[in-house]
Amino acid sequence: MKITDIQVFVTSPGRNFVTVKVTTESGVYGLGDATVNGRELAVVTYLEEHVVPCLVGRDAHNIEDIWQYLYKGVYWRRGPITMAAIAAIDMALWDIKGKVAGLPVYQLLGGKCREAITLYAHANGENIEDTLDKTEELIQQGFKAIRLQSAIPGLSETYGVLGDKKDYFELQGNRPLPPEQEWSTAKYFKLVPELFEQARQRFGDKAQFLHDVHSRLTPIESAKLGKMLEEYQLLFLEDASIAENQDNYKLIRHHTTTPLALGETYNTIWDCKDLIQNQLIDYIRVAATHAGGITGVKKISDFADIYNVRTAPHGAPDLSPICFAAHMHLNISTHNFGIQEFVGFGNEESKTIFKHDMKLENGMIYVSDAPGLGVEFDEQAATQYPYKRSYLPVSRLEDGTLWHW
Repeated sequence: MKITDIQVFVTSPGRNFVTVKVTTESGVYGLGDATVNGRELAVVTYLEEHVVPCLVGRDAHNIEDIWQYLYKGVYWRRGPITMAAIAAIDMALWDIKGKVAGLPVYQLLGGKCREAITLYAHANGENIEDTLDKTEELIQQGFKAIRLQSAIPGLSETYGVLGDKKDYFELQGNRPLPPEQEWSTAKYFKLVPELFEQARQRFGDKAQFLHDVHSRLTPIESAKLGKMLEEYQLLFLEDASIAENQDNYKLIRHHTTTPLALGETYNTIWDCKDLIQNQLIDYIRVAATHAGGITGVKKISDFADIYNVRTAPHGAPDLSPICFAAHMHLNISTHNFGIQEFVGFGNEESKTIFKHDMKLENGMIYVSDAPGLGVEFDEQAATQYPYKRSYLPVSRLEDGTLWHW
C-alpha cells in the first residue's frame, strides 16, 4: 500500500502544534504529531524538504524499515528535530495500519495489559494553601496521584504555577520572545518540605504525591532534596537535575531512596541507556513525539523493563492529542507502564481541531477502540488558528547567571 502524499499542518489554538497527515493510494490516511515547542518550523522544514520526498511511493505497511531508513539512513542522527519528524511519520503509519486492520493500535502492539490508564494531575498554587485546595479538588474528581507545585515566596515567577492564567495554553503559548525567570535554590528549599508536610497532614494516604524540580538543582542539591522528602513517600521526584552527565545520578541515588523520574527531553534509547541499565532512575519519561514515535518508545520501554524501570510518559500541553493517543495505546499494552502525566485534553479551541472519544473516569483514561489511534484532525478548523512564534522561558539566578529551565 504505497504512500501517495504527506502533508504538514501548523496550527495554533492557544499554542502551536505540527500535525502530519500521511495518505496512501487506497485513500486511507494516518496522523502524527511533530511538535517541538519553540522550534516548530524547524521540524516543518525538515519534514517538507528532507523526509517527504524520500517516502512518497514507499509501502506504508513497512513501519520498522521506514523508521530505520529515517534514523540510520542519514549521517546526522538523533536530536529533537530529526526524532520529532520520525515520530510523526511513525505515528501516522501505525494509525494507517490500525485502520486497515480494523483494530485499535494497542491490539497491534500485543493487546491490553490493563483495563485503564492511571493518570497524575497537576495542582499548581500561588501558595501552599492554594496548592492544597486544588489538590483536594482533584482528589474529589477521583485522581489518586497528583503533582504538587507552589509559587516560591520572594521570586516573581515559579515553574508550573499558572498565576493569573487560566490554563497552560495562556501560560506558555504564543510568547514572541523568551520571558526570563529568577531562580533561588535557597528560597526553594524553604518551601518544598513544608508543602509536602502539610499535604500529608491534610490528606494522609488519600493520594500519591509527585514533584517536578525541572532540573533546577545541582546533583548534590538534588540528593539533599530527595533525602528531605523521603518521609513523605513521593511516587517520584521528577527531573531533579540535568543528566547530560549521567554519572550525576549516581551521586543522587547514593544519598536518597526517593524514586527518581527523568527523560522528557530525551530523543533515543542512547540518551537514557546508562541511567536505565545502572538502575539510577525508577521511571523513564520519554514522549512519543520527541523520541521517535510509537516504534521508538517501544524500544526504550522494552529495554527499561529488563531493569525494573517503569514508563511515565511526558504529558505536557505542547504535545497534541495525537501524541496523547499514541501514549494511551502504548501505555495499555506496555507491561512496565507506571503512570501517565495529564493536564487535560486541551482548550476549547483545540477540541474543535482534534477529536477523539477517550474517556476520563476517576483519574483514569479508558482507551478508544476505534481503528488506528482514534483521533481525527479537522483541517478546516485548523486554518482558523495560524502559527505564532513562541518560546519557553529562560531561567537566571538572582545575580543574573543563566541557569537551567
